[in-house]
Amino acid sequence: MISRTYDTFLAPCNISIGQFGLLATLAACKEIPLAKLAEMMQMDRTTLTRNLLPLEKLGYIKSKHSEDRRLRALSLSASGKDALSKAKPRWREAQRSLEDQLGSTNVALLNRVLDFTVTQFPATTASRIRTERS
Repeated sequence: MISRTYDTFLAPCNISIGQFGLLATLAACKEIPLAKLAEMMQMDRTTLTRNLLPLEKLGYIKSKHSEDRRLRALSLSASGKDALSKAKPRWREAQRSLEDQLGSTNVALLNRVLDFTVTQFPATTASRIRTERS
């Protein structure tokens, strides 16, 4: 329900909350290897590549291959920076809407629990769980 709230507010920008997160992460990193981004986002590379594809088609992400053609570095393009800039106010509106609905104390509590979960649930555990599901 929370993701849908963000998606609704971000819909005029033609991106989802997941895509917003990817754009924001790329903006913070400047240029980052795909494998490192996957690690940061706690996603496997195949899933990350699939999630990046629409953003690449929109021209929001630049991809640069290294000397080893199997490795590539990603960065935000000028249009990606513009899209993120336009999406940030909509994200803030979604945040305010959630605070209005749930109360700012509960939203703060939810954020603390999620932050704690990320620090306590390492990527190796997430990877093992994905492997076991397969």
